[in-house]
Amino acid sequence: MGGFFAVASKEDCVFDLFFGVDYHSHLGTRRGGMAVYGKNGFDRAIHNIENSPFRTKFEKDANEMKGYMGIGCISDYEPQPLLIRSHHGTYVITTVGKINNMEALTKELLSRHTHFMEMTSGEINATELVATLINQKENIVEGIQYAQEKIDGSMTLMVLTPKGIYIARDRLGRTPVVIGKKEDAWCASFESFAYLNLGYDDYRELGPGEIVVMTPEAVVTLVQPGKEMKICTFLWVYYGYPSSSYEGISVEQMRYRCGELLAQRDNVRTDTVAGVPDSGTPHAIGYANKSGIPFSRPFIKYTPTWPRSFMPTMQSQRNRIAKMKLIPVHDLIKGKRLLLIDDSIVRGTQLRETTEFLYHSGAKEVHIRPACPPLIYGCKFLNFSRSSSEMDLITRRVMKRFEGDEAEKHLQEYSDPDSERYHKMVEEIGREMNFSSLRYHRLDDMIKSVGLDASKLCTYCWNGRE
Repeated sequence: MGGFFAVASKEDCVFDLFFGVDYHSHLGTRRGGMAVYGKNGFDRAIHNIENSPFRTKFEKDANEMKGYMGIGCISDYEPQPLLIRSHHGTYVITTVGKINNMEALTKELLSRHTHFMEMTSGEINATELVATLINQKENIVEGIQYAQEKIDGSMTLMVLTPKGIYIARDRLGRTPVVIGKKEDAWCASFESFAYLNLGYDDYRELGPGEIVVMTPEAVVTLVQPGKEMKICTFLWVYYGYPSSSYEGISVEQMRYRCGELLAQRDNVRTDTVAGVPDSGTPHAIGYANKSGIPFSRPFIKYTPTWPRSFMPTMQSQRNRIAKMKLIPVHDLIKGKRLLLIDDSIVRGTQLRETTEFLYHSGAKEVHIRPACPPLIYGCKFLNFSRSSSEMDLITRRVMKRFEGDEAEKHLQEYSDPDSERYHKMVEEIGREMNFSSLRYHRLDDMIKSVGLDASKLCTYCWNGRE
């Protein structure tokens, strides 16, 4: 995934930029970057944040940088923002999204005798590819539109120029952009909470495909928003920070409603309800409030030296560290029947280990209630997961076990909570992972939890519908 923040101020913008970007640290683990423009031109810094949080790595830069306009990002993949010199002049660009046709676009652009820097991974930097697409047109706005039209996937971006900051939301609004305002400055942010403690008030959200230019004086729309939207539902379920809102819908409140609707369809009786920290906790609060079963915290996430921003890229190491973060409270586990809510089950590895950990600590029963339906399809539109294959999904592995090479023919049945194949799959996952029982949130209930019309939400990873 990734997050970004931008500021255009009549005074120096670096303080606001530094903390605004830092408030996006939950969205990425690998690279951070800031760039500013002022009387001395452009200044930029990029650092590896895999082993140290953004604030620590960029403290020196924040004290040295000066400028009245700036953009910054947290990235889970490529280094950015990038400083580009082109026929548009010099500019800085940062992006959030996913490009499925990287290879085809690279081949097409190379045929026009352009070139790309190759990263140490041997891959092309996706943000550089976007910049190269923008440079195919005569002005930046036309270039942004061209890039978004050519890209299969999604693309939200910011472009810092001496004249202002161009901000473009993905054509279908799969990721959010919200504008904040205070007396002498404007900001643009992925997360709506990121500017509140910096003195900004909510101004408005950009619509799908909308392009604006932000200066210290104003935010001006250059391309009107489209009518169709497909914002990612998983932002509310998992990735979004609890204090954020998207399309006016609070993340925390949505999670309470999720838990309430999970409880409404459930009849299991346990001693306590708990959430896998952090995102599972509000779902569990909602469940407990509705069911009347007491909420508890049978394990605590140790955060002083294991923040979200430190997560290795190797899955085996990620699993081990995720386990090391959770510290048991034995008095709340031993002899108890527990109902545990996690935001989702992807591979199943971490939740299996968590369940074993609870049994080892003396739990009598462990009932699992994921806050979203079974993940059947790998995301085509956002870099939510490092999974390289849909067979990483526990649902797909179980389907293949049942159907062999014919599994693809039955995907719709497996995503239908009223079908026999769905119930067979859920029963097998629960058995394999040693749960006392397993019941997923239904897609219709999850959409109801959000409160937006289903046509405005992307639910591809659950039902395969684009």
